[in-house]
Amino acid sequence: MNIIQRLITSVLPADPESVTEELFRQKRYKRFRYSLFLAMNLIGLIPMMLTAGLGFSQYRDLLQREERDQLQWNMEGAQKTIEAFVHELQSVVNFVAHEDRYQELLDQNNLQILFDRLHKQYPGFVDLGVIDSKGIQQAYVGPYNLQGKDYSHQDWFAEVVAKKVFISNVVMGFRQAPHFAIKVTKKIPGTNEHWVLRATINAETLYHFIETINTQASDDIFIVSRDGILQTPSLFYGHILDSFQLSEQSTTKGQINRQLYDDIIDPTQLSEQLTTKGQIREVVDSSGKHILQASVLLKNTPWILILTKEGYIHGSHWSSFRQKLFFIFAGCSIVGLLITIQLSKILTERIRESDEKRHALLTEAEHTHKLASIGRLAAGVAHEINNPLAIIDQKAGLIQDILEFGGDFENKDKVTASLLGIHNGVNRCKVITHRLLGFARRMDFCEEKVHINEVLKEVLSFLEKEAMYNHIKFNLNLQEDIPVIYSDQGQLQQIFLNIINNALDAIGHDGQVTITSQVEDDSVLIGIQDNGPGIPEKTLQHIFEPFFTTKETGKGTGLGLSITYGLVKKLGGTIRVTSTVGEGAFFEVRFPLSL
Repeated sequence: MNIIQRLITSVLPADPESVTEELFRQKRYKRFRYSLFLAMNLIGLIPMMLTAGLGFSQYRDLLQREERDQLQWNMEGAQKTIEAFVHELQSVVNFVAHEDRYQELLDQNNLQILFDRLHKQYPGFVDLGVIDSKGIQQAYVGPYNLQGKDYSHQDWFAEVVAKKVFISNVVMGFRQAPHFAIKVTKKIPGTNEHWVLRATINAETLYHFIETINTQASDDIFIVSRDGILQTPSLFYGHILDSFQLSEQSTTKGQINRQLYDDIIDPTQLSEQLTTKGQIREVVDSSGKHILQASVLLKNTPWILILTKEGYIHGSHWSSFRQKLFFIFAGCSIVGLLITIQLSKILTERIRESDEKRHALLTEAEHTHKLASIGRLAAGVAHEINNPLAIIDQKAGLIQDILEFGGDFENKDKVTASLLGIHNGVNRCKVITHRLLGFARRMDFCEEKVHINEVLKEVLSFLEKEAMYNHIKFNLNLQEDIPVIYSDQGQLQQIFLNIINNALDAIGHDGQVTITSQVEDDSVLIGIQDNGPGIPEKTLQHIFEPFFTTKETGKGTGLGLSITYGLVKKLGGTIRVTSTVGEGAFFEVRFPLSL
């Protein structure tokens, strides 16, 4: 049965209430640590996220503005270059078509000579033809058989007569080869009729010229007609004469980007939506890419110049920036997390230590208050008991005197024995009340020079006979050069006497008490070690409380160590006890070298 009890005792906690309180305290500190960790992370992460978001937005806007500006500049440069090129071709044709040269150019030889000169300077010229007022081609030089061709029913014929100069879109025509024509009309001298000089130019001439002005500011540059037909090949949107179709998705980065590409295909709205100053839109093409498109009308032509460039989100600068921003943010976040983890741990431990110190101070204050209250109670009780005890002792003495002078009678020995018991009981009560008064009384402090070693030796001299009777040995290990201290010798004697007495009582028989003294950190340290049974952890918490004792009933009042504790505090010292069950107890008393 005893074995089972020991097993249960070793598994179950000694004090369930203290264990529960400790678990609650640990949980509370853990919750505080998590709350502190979360608060510190929010304080650090929110500004960092705002800063990263602001930097992200600002750099994105900067890239957008830079892209638009570069594309705008490239568009304007390409527009001026192409317009100048077309104007040069138009001027050459217009210069050749003098009003008085109609009859001259009707001569096939003269027209051939003129064409050869033009072709030598501008290899893109394919053919040259003279058309009369009825739309019949009267003279022709070129690789095709177009002599006598009737153009009167062509839409451009009436238009060139009205505009004087006309540039056509790129078409296949009778030649079945992509080309565009510059047509100039002049009045036949002496009549009201007009004749037309028609110069056909290979479409590749326009494409090769555009290639020479392409820059890194755009990914693609091409020309479309106002009805959406590619006039030059595009790298991404088809070949020449293909229909130019774009996605209907468009972003809304301002009013200039609200039009859809399909608006370009509608000739009725083109004049309202697109001018020779151009506009830039941002759209999502059929492959899902964000595209910037610059569109501008080419003056005196039926064409629209288009430049496209992938948006900043596809660029290397933007990808590099996002990657760097991510790594910086992630790195700072990880470092911040590690720092906050460590800081929250340190702060929690500091708060825990502070709480434990505060709890110890409160416990000590509570203990001191309890001692004071019990002291006042003990003084009152002692005074109240002393008077009846004096009367009892006096009456018992009187009875004893009467018995001594009186004669013998039956049971006189029993009465005498009873009186002796009364005297012993009264004397024991006097000892108790004397201790109570000593515990309660505030003795005046008498400061004097004291040699700690001499005080210890004097106390041991009082206990030598008792120790010798119980076969208990005193081991002295006293530092010889301990300086004198200013204290109360009588109260020091009472302190050491109480502690050593407790050690003797704990040992009982056949043991030893080791007493040491030394100087340590500007204080005198006195250690009293016994090899008795030791003090359990639960008992250590209450060892200095008044009337707390582990001795058998009638063998202790529980005031010795309480009185000792109060005296040590009054003398400005500290007392501490440690113990291991089965190995004994160690009392450590410290006094400052100077009060």
